[in-house]
Amino acid sequence: MGARANYLREMGITRWVDASRNSPAAHPSVAAGSHAASQTDGTLETLRGRVAACELCGLHASRQQTVFGLGPVPAEWMVVGEAPGAEEDRQGVPFVGRAGALLTEMLVALGLQRNAVYVANVLKCRPPDNRDPQGAEVEHCLPYLTKQIHLVKPRMILALGRFAAQALLGSRDSLGQLRGRVHRFGKEGTPIVATYHPAYLLRSPAEKRSAWVDLKQARVTYQQECTSST
Repeated sequence: MGARANYLREMGITRWVDASRNSPAAHPSVAAGSHAASQTDGTLETLRGRVAACELCGLHASRQQTVFGLGPVPAEWMVVGEAPGAEEDRQGVPFVGRAGALLTEMLVALGLQRNAVYVANVLKCRPPDNRDPQGAEVEHCLPYLTKQIHLVKPRMILALGRFAAQALLGSRDSLGQLRGRVHRFGKEGTPIVATYHPAYLLRSPAEKRSAWVDLKQARVTYQQECTSST
């Protein structure tokens, strides 16, 4: 609760009443406990092995290791970022460091524990000098992410940053054009809400209030579309 309050305070929100304490999203420990399967699922591990051996683009030459993803399987919520950074490349874990800490605070503000959410990136290898993903790199990595989503079976997806949103939605629209709407992914029509990447929010803290609007939209969408069928 302290992290949630700090995040909301930074966005200029002094009070927020959680109107859905009885929903699965508000009790992530219960949701996480309901996932009998784990990330040792054979099919997901096969995909992890394929990613680890991938040499389809030049990023394999400079990586320390691939950064596959982390979280419960299946998962109610899935967060998709853009690409690993230097620390992720060293640890093999997505969203560590300052951006990872902010992501955790954002999830806590939603009433979610980080370990109850599956977290991954579009690219599984770090681009040199943390440059933006290139088109061919996204093209090669996107089938891995699509299969990953199919195996994780999220009921709600948060796309963090322009490249993540464009890749998931097959769109060239700007993040500003993609924000503020609920999009759909795959045959299942899994809802997707796009918002700013935590790394961008660290550089542009004034946008945290706008990000909070996006997070609330995701939460309402989850409550309306997912909890009623649980």
